[in-house]
Amino acid sequence: MTGSIDAAESSITARAGIAVARVGVGLMWIQNSGWKTPPDFGEDRDDGLYAQTRLAVEHEVLAPWAWLVEHVVLPNFTFFAWATMLLEASLGAFLLVGLATRFWAVVGIGQSVVITLSVLNAPGEWHWSRFLMVLVHVLLFAVAAGRYHGLDALWRPLWRRSPGRAGRLLLRAS
Repeated sequence: MTGSIDAAESSITARAGIAVARVGVGLMWIQNSGWKTPPDFGEDRDDGLYAQTRLAVEHEVLAPWAWLVEHVVLPNFTFFAWATMLLEASLGAFLLVGLATRFWAVVGIGQSVVITLSVLNAPGEWHWSRFLMVLVHVLLFAVAAGRYHGLDALWRPLWRRSPGRAGRLLLRAS
């Protein structure tokens, strides 16, 4: 084959598959933020996000992470719970529409690692589900998934022509 045609760029099926995967992961994060119920996030009932967060201490995966959760996160749980819910809802929304997808894929990798460090050794956890969350975000980053039927595809030409720093930053994030 002559030339350098990227397989994903040349196949309508591949482009649609990337978009479907991106939308599916976005919906996963939106659903995942839905069970985090303010204002106490389960702290008063010892369930929900609070109970899930405690698993990092009760079923330690990494000692420094368990220490951080026990001494920083749990004493300031309400702040971290709101931050988690807002981060996951934003992650889902941006992936869903395909905007700044590479940036949000990196955020997804980070959040997936945090979840993995918190629950990996908990009873009933299938460890591969956590690793797959990390891997799918790596894939979304690698293929710049928002460029396939997402807002990144629509706005990249505008950002490319933009003389300002914001345009360059958005180009890199997409």
